[in-house]
Amino acid sequence: MSRLDAERQRLFADTTAGHTRTLVLGLARPADWTLLHQVWQGVQADLELPAPAIAVDGNESYQLWLSLAQPVSLAQAQDFLEQLRLRYLPEVASSRIHMLPGADPSSPGLVRSAAAVPARQETTGNWSAFVSPDLPAVFGEDPWLDTAPGLDQQADLLSRQKCISADAWEHARRCLRPAGHTTSLQQTEAPGTAPMEPRAFLHAVMNDTAAPLALRIEAARALLSAGERARTP
Repeated sequence: MSRLDAERQRLFADTTAGHTRTLVLGLARPADWTLLHQVWQGVQADLELPAPAIAVDGNESYQLWLSLAQPVSLAQAQDFLEQLRLRYLPEVASSRIHMLPGADPSSPGLVRSAAAVPARQETTGNWSAFVSPDLPAVFGEDPWLDTAPGLDQQADLLSRQKCISADAWEHARRCLRPAGHTTSLQQTEAPGTAPMEPRAFLHAVMNDTAAPLALRIEAARALLSAGERARTP
């Protein structure tokens, strides 16, 4: 295993179905580091979390990667990302924001995770890569590398990243919500419960009156599309 693979395994290892250790928030169309930088700063200053890893996706967006020491449910992960959006990017169109893991619009009922970084984009030939905090401003609206990044350099960048502890995660969740506010998703996805299947997760989101409306609509559309496909001979 290379140094880079070891660091990616440490930070962003795959977890069991229905749970994740990796949260990714991206901003595109156009890519705007100035806006996403506010989130990067707020996560540290307001929520007291380790600095997220920064990436260019090789296509259209800047990304923030958060690594959790312990896996959380997909419901909790998506709710956390949505609260970040509402707090730091409330005026940005939701169509510009990518939150992963999330519902896969091309395959209703399935969950889409972030693509591995670094990687070459087949459609453009450009590369995704993790970058240091001083570099995004240099890229402007072109969040990609023309050539492959150095693997040792990528490993060095990730070696300085820290996982979010379970206590820090709970503290950050409390900071993002009004005092005493608990969604039904949080109650359903309590620690120690069995992983939710994608369809059950979508039902939980759709029926959660305390969840953001955008998430409930997205879940309803995904379930409707999945049902139509199931009825198609």
